[in-house]
Amino acid sequence: MKAMILAAGKGERMRPLTLSTPKPLLEAGGKPLIVHQLENLKQAGFGQIVINHAWLGEQIESALGTGDRFGVSIQYSREGEPLETAGGIVRALHTLTENGSDWFLVINGDIWSDFDLSQLTPPQDHDALLVLTDNPAHHPEGDFCLTPDGSLAEQGSESLTFTGISLLNRRLFEGLDDQAGKLGPVLRRAISRGRVAGIHHTGKWVDVGTPERLRQLDHALTTGEHASRSDGQ
Repeated sequence: MKAMILAAGKGERMRPLTLSTPKPLLEAGGKPLIVHQLENLKQAGFGQIVINHAWLGEQIESALGTGDRFGVSIQYSREGEPLETAGGIVRALHTLTENGSDWFLVINGDIWSDFDLSQLTPPQDHDALLVLTDNPAHHPEGDFCLTPDGSLAEQGSESLTFTGISLLNRRLFEGLDDQAGKLGPVLRRAISRGRVAGIHHTGKWVDVGTPERLRQLDHALTTGEHASRSDGQ
């Protein structure tokens, strides 16, 4: 099974940091955010990685190359003008599934988490498996609810936040092209059909969406506050 890191955004909330550096190459704990992702993927057994890029994407390719020095193999999906998340996945869909697996992992390039990616296995009778976490202060309303049977619903007693980590099946994208827009509506349509499962991660997770959160993550990693990996559940 291959994995995809979504790295094509312009990082507008991160300006001025992202005016000359793509967000995935911003550093926390002495290394770029995307290198943390590559290391976690390798540790979990994901050796074939697809990275999409647009804004300053040549810097990403120059920094990461073929992935050899990280112990993985990297292929790039070059978008030129950045597509939305679902469109970017559709653009890379052939590459993601060319090894015969209809399932692939997708992870946002602007998050950090101690979630153990090796826990993710394709669920039966579903088209997606999303990792959810407790709602952070900047997103108190959450995204989805986890039902007792492990499926997701849009309404329920307690909402949780989507971490940007998921296993997806190519069935989700049938009939869509690379102008499909954002991933959220695609997931919500599948949720309405009972086709999306979820996992609640109670460990550490950071949406590195602003310079302040980047500084906080850098401090936590530098001081060892985020040094240990949780069991992911």
